[in-house]
Amino acid sequence: MHNSNYENNMKNNQRIIISDNLEQDLTNAINQCEHDKIFILIDSSTEHLCLPLIEGYQCLNGYDTITIGTSDTVKNLDTLDKVWTNLGNGGASRHSLLINLGGGMVTDLGGFAASTFKRGINFINIPTTLLAMVDASVGGKTGINYNGLKNEIGVFNDSKFVILNTTFLNTLDNMNICSGYAEMLKHGLISNEKMWAELISFDLVNPDLAKLQRMVADSVSVKEQIVDKDPLEQGIRKALNFGHTAGHAFESFALKQGRPILHGYAVAYGMICELYLSAALVGFPTDKMRQTVKFIKEYYGLFDFTCNDYDHLLELMTHDKKNTAGIINFTLLSGIGDIKINQTATKEEIFDSLDFFREG
Repeated sequence: MHNSNYENNMKNNQRIIISDNLEQDLTNAINQCEHDKIFILIDSSTEHLCLPLIEGYQCLNGYDTITIGTSDTVKNLDTLDKVWTNLGNGGASRHSLLINLGGGMVTDLGGFAASTFKRGINFINIPTTLLAMVDASVGGKTGINYNGLKNEIGVFNDSKFVILNTTFLNTLDNMNICSGYAEMLKHGLISNEKMWAELISFDLVNPDLAKLQRMVADSVSVKEQIVDKDPLEQGIRKALNFGHTAGHAFESFALKQGRPILHGYAVAYGMICELYLSAALVGFPTDKMRQTVKFIKEYYGLFDFTCNDYDHLLELMTHDKKNTAGIINFTLLSGIGDIKINQTATKEEIFDSLDFFREG
């Protein structure tokens, strides 16, 4: 990872900038994107908290804003339609540029809108949440929720640039810091012991943001290397799904019950179940499993469900996009950094992992 430069030109054309000077880095990025007009996509939260940090920049001269609602519940066809309409009515051409300023919902939906408007216009992601910095804005996934399922419609398409600047983390509450941190913890588990050890000893209640910036750079680097090897998720990229098969089920379940949980919390809970399966099925060390689970429970609390909900959770797992022919595919670990993709578990084993989650 390099500071404020463009050497990091990956095979899949997305350039990630760990930014120390937001105005300069954004100016450079815009100058390298063809644009006759600039649009900035924000949600009602980033409009107040984040747009003021950049709106005076010379490089954004004459921009239009498109404001959408906040939270994952608006990541849908109606909102997408609104963005397309605003682009069209605002005079956007296929040479226009969309800047997505926000969390993962904004970068996912904005990326999809840009990828499809006039068959695709350039876009730049400026993630403003920790989750989007380490996960959503890297790797070219775009999309919306559809028909009650998360990220059901979308395309793989890279933004021209992703600008990561931790100044925005000052705008986040502790829950959103924790949410993003769960993906960092996952990156540590699929990477190496040194990174994992640093992650589970970090103080999430009073986070040291300077230290966090360096850890974000390391975390993004893990994801980049994996995406680079497998841009369309046919093999090793499935490593990034660790915690997500069970996690997405918790997330969808919570949404259906009208008590939505943040994505990172769902992933943290999913990792508890999948660490249990990893220990039970492929030999993940139980001491490291317990240390990690203890850290998760300390900072993320627990998600409340009963054994009557197991069948429903199992059914949600079978809907996961990573599955083939209705067989649930897990990514499991036989050790830190020792990844086993395409693992299956019986109904009993999955129920055991849910028992473990509830009883510890």
